[in-house]
Amino acid sequence: MEIKYLGTAAAEGWPAVFCTCEACKRARALGGKNIRTRSQAIVDNTVLIDLPPDTYLHVLREGMTIDAVESVLITHSHQDHFYPMELLMRGEPYAHQPGAPVLTVYGNDKVEAAYRMAMEMNDSPTLHAQLDFKRVMPLEPVTLPSGYVVTPLAANHAKDENCLVYLLEKDGKCLFYGHDSGSYPEETWDYLRGKMISLVSFDCTNVEAPDGNYHMGLPDNRNAKARMIREGCAGENTVFVINHFSHNGKLMHEEIVDCVREDGFVVAYDGMTVEF
Repeated sequence: MEIKYLGTAAAEGWPAVFCTCEACKRARALGGKNIRTRSQAIVDNTVLIDLPPDTYLHVLREGMTIDAVESVLITHSHQDHFYPMELLMRGEPYAHQPGAPVLTVYGNDKVEAAYRMAMEMNDSPTLHAQLDFKRVMPLEPVTLPSGYVVTPLAANHAKDENCLVYLLEKDGKCLFYGHDSGSYPEETWDYLRGKMISLVSFDCTNVEAPDGNYHMGLPDNRNAKARMIREGCAGENTVFVINHFSHNGKLMHEEIVDCVREDGFVVAYDGMTVEF
């Protein structure tokens, strides 16, 4: 299994579009891995996770085509994770895709409401023939057309929404994608217990500062990693990645790398690919 991190920032991006704070100035000056777009990933070039406003940039920058992608997993309805207007570009006259597969969006009730509202803005028969939506619920696995078994799990994020994190399983490999979330609810831990996860992707929005109730920082990441090992969810071969960074965390990429050198965390950056 392979995951490519297309974007690794929180909602504002880094440097943030209107910001002149010191962290954004430093990122602009240093460039490279310090330039972070809104969070998105793709698994095996087949399953997209989230659809931010930076999706088009990601496709151009990575030299990708996503016309054959059949599944998009949406974690929650916040605009940096789900920008449904982009889906209108799927149909005629914006896209000519004879024989393209149906693209199914998976998400919660708020994601579905945003999806339906966007679809009402375009009555193109080709668009509606090429898109579908399936509502998912925590602890209820779904099997994607590509063979991945995906289990939505409860996140600890916006209190007015059933935000989700996802467990993806295929061919003996297991990926836990834990964005956006603070410390995971007990029902999520109950499901994960005994599952041997190949790669864990933690939220690290706050970097050195803890949060626990909306996002995570490094103290929360360390606690979650330790619990995963105790619960039998992770072992010596599990890859732990930290991702989804905010400029309010202040540290540049290499400074974060230095902070976690003894923790064994891989620090995500835009365009990073991990095979596991």
